[in-house]
Amino acid sequence: MERPLHTVVVSVVVRDADKKVLMIKHPLRGWELPQGHVESGEDLFEAVSREVLEESGYEVEVERLLAVFSKVDPLPTSVVFGFCACVTGGEATTSEESLEVGWFDEVLARDLAEHPVNRERIKLLLQQGAGVGYFSYRVSPFGMFRAEEI
Repeated sequence: MERPLHTVVVSVVVRDADKKVLMIKHPLRGWELPQGHVESGEDLFEAVSREVLEESGYEVEVERLLAVFSKVDPLPTSVVFGFCACVTGGEATTSEESLEVGWFDEVLARDLAEHPVNRERIKLLLQQGAGVGYFSYRVSPFGMFRAEEI
């Protein structure tokens, strides 16, 4: 049996003191939560901090893991760790990965997400309870087919 190779990704719900949610506008996917690939040898919390800083200009403190998502098709498959964090410093800064940076209430944040996968992920992360959610999904055609709270 061939060993699967997965891309490891972090996605982050960042809130400010007013409980607004940080969103970035990616040049291809539109509005989404800060997210990105974990680099080789990088701790997941370090990846969260680095991705948020690179994409938004904000420094964060990771609070907890909210959910794990398994993308099972098409290749490359990936495992996405969804965290929540609070902003601790910095200021809005755009990058090659973010044309705009903004803070939005939960309802607007959910509505802004354009890509179906990102729209579903933000919805699930924002409604996640005290446990850690586990979700599996396919991209083509898009659909969640397993959802559990651990």
